[in-house]
Amino acid sequence: MENKRVIALDIGTKRIGIAMSDIMGIIASPHESYIRQSLNADLLYLSCLIKKHDAVKVICGLPVSMDGSMNAQAEYTKVFAEKLKTKIDVPLEYTDERFTTKSAKDALLEFDVNRQKRKEVIDKVAASIILQSYLNRKI
Repeated sequence: MENKRVIALDIGTKRIGIAMSDIMGIIASPHESYIRQSLNADLLYLSCLIKKHDAVKVICGLPVSMDGSMNAQAEYTKVFAEKLKTKIDVPLEYTDERFTTKSAKDALLEFDVNRQKRKEVIDKVAASIILQSYLNRKI
C-alpha cells in the first residue's frame, strides 16, 4: 500500500499545533502541541518529524481575515512556512483556517475539558480540524 500520510500545522507564535493523517490519507488525528523554541530549533524539529513519519505533504493553516485578505498573523505564518519549505522534501500547501481554533475550543468545551487541558491541546485539535477539512476535500 502506498503511503499517503499528510501532516498539518497550525502555526502560532508560542505553539505549533501538529496533526497527522493515517497512512491512507483519510483520517486526521491530533499529534502534539509543540512549544516553540527558536526559529532554527522549530524548523529542525518539524523537518525531522515530517521525515520520520514519511509524510507525503504538509498542509499549513493560513489564518486569513474574514474577508479573505492577508493579515499580520497570515503573513507571519507564510514567512515561517516558506522557511520550512526549504528544509523539507515534500510539497507544502496552504489552506484557509478561519474558525478552526473556535471550532476546536467549542469541541473541547462540549466534552467538558478543563481550562488548563484545553490550553495544552487546543493547537493540535485545531491542526486536526484543518487537516480533516483538507482531506475531506480531496476524497
